[in-house]
Amino acid sequence: MENGNKLETSGNKDYFNTDHLKSGLKTRALRGTSVAVIAQICVFVTQTISILILARLLTPRDFGLVTMVVAVSLLLQNLGCNGFIEAIIQRKEINHNQISTLFWINVGLGFFLMLLFLVSAPLIAWFYKEPLLKPIVGAIAITIFLGGLSNQHVGLLTRKMDFIKVSVNEMVAALVSAIIPILLAYYGWGYWALVSKWILVPLMITLGAWFICSWRPSLPIRGTEVWPMLRFAFNTYGSFIMSYLLRNVDKILIGWSYGSQPLGYYDRAYHLSYMLPNQLVSPITNVALSAFSRVSDDHEKFRNNYLNVLSVLAFVGMPLSAALTLISNDLILLLLGPQWNESAKIFFAFAPAIGIVILYTTHGWLHLSLGTPERWFRWGIISFVVTVLFFIIGLPFGAKGVAIAYSISFYILIGPALWYAGKPIHLKLSSVLSRLWKYYIAALASGTFCWFILTVHSFTSNVFLKFNILIRILVSVLLCLAIYLIIIITLYRSFRPIAEFTSLLRLIIDKKEPSGK
Repeated sequence: MENGNKLETSGNKDYFNTDHLKSGLKTRALRGTSVAVIAQICVFVTQTISILILARLLTPRDFGLVTMVVAVSLLLQNLGCNGFIEAIIQRKEINHNQISTLFWINVGLGFFLMLLFLVSAPLIAWFYKEPLLKPIVGAIAITIFLGGLSNQHVGLLTRKMDFIKVSVNEMVAALVSAIIPILLAYYGWGYWALVSKWILVPLMITLGAWFICSWRPSLPIRGTEVWPMLRFAFNTYGSFIMSYLLRNVDKILIGWSYGSQPLGYYDRAYHLSYMLPNQLVSPITNVALSAFSRVSDDHEKFRNNYLNVLSVLAFVGMPLSAALTLISNDLILLLLGPQWNESAKIFFAFAPAIGIVILYTTHGWLHLSLGTPERWFRWGIISFVVTVLFFIIGLPFGAKGVAIAYSISFYILIGPALWYAGKPIHLKLSSVLSRLWKYYIAALASGTFCWFILTVHSFTSNVFLKFNILIRILVSVLLCLAIYLIIIITLYRSFRPIAEFTSLLRLIIDKKEPSGK
């Protein structure tokens, strides 16, 4: 105990005291958002370029084989990433001994799950009827252990709102995990190039986290009151399991029913369609969790802040969904090439729900910042059952049928999800709908009008289709966005939504330090 207390009063002290963050919380949150968004843009560009190159160097079967394994490995790898980190961020008071004990629990679980995954290799190969999966399982198993070595470091940095270090670490990991697989694919390593990508990400994040965070664990100590944090972590992980299964049971069903090539088409379409909302929401998640957790006792302030964030996300997400639906065929042709035509049809089925997915994701912010992960877990079970039923209905119609079913499920679940998550703070569904419906109507109308003019109307479509593919994409997006803004201004009878968005951008990029207000 003496050793732990000594460590806590030395170089580790700053990682546990967050009283100074209460000063200028809004400014810190906005600054953190700007850093995280810029970092995610860099990661997104890096990943996109990597996808473009790898899609031309490898085959859909290569992607399908690795996806079969990763669909299972990520479930185990994220045990600590989805639970332990949030427990550290959300808790008002922590100490060195607690985090050290959590570290060793995390490492022990990771080692056990790695061994469990290794033993399951023959079962996974039998299930998919693919003997090649055995060595792939053996290689990717190491990622499960690596994933648990950096969670406490990342959690402490995020709790301290030190988003620059976290973001730089993610960017470096993304860059390394993009360059090396491309080189391996170029020299003929096939699907092993993709395997290396999945290994490099947790490896680089772990090395970087230990380098930029000076905290070091001591031996675990009994009586450190870690059980409340473990309960929070396991409830959060239970919610993640449900969410993860929703994102992967479709791939498992398609791989089992139709084989690796259709799965490869589906996987690329899924990745591209949900990479954009993930890049938009993911950088804001930890910032929102840190900021909302500090006002969890003030329900009115919490509701107002959440609804304001939701409005901004709807303002951006809804036209994004409309534009991507409009350019789906040209986008896949440009990014992946003509050999991925089947992916374009699947992407077209995913795109109309992208804006809804962005908004749906925020229900997790409510559960975590309010300290109710057990409610999130219960909701996860309900949403899992509903979505799997839709998958089963769509499966006979192939990969595209599953994609359509997935999109429909989000439209059905978003209302109940936000209502249930916001119940502890008396968040009314009517308040949510009043903030969102105009953005949805504007996006739907602008997308429908552009689709009719550019692809249905005989004269304009004939002229439009003769354009270069880049010009077609640019014209479609700009026209859709222009009509969307016109409709938004008409519905609000003012420029208020645009002014609020630009005002938020100015606050994010403002260089002034927190004022203490």
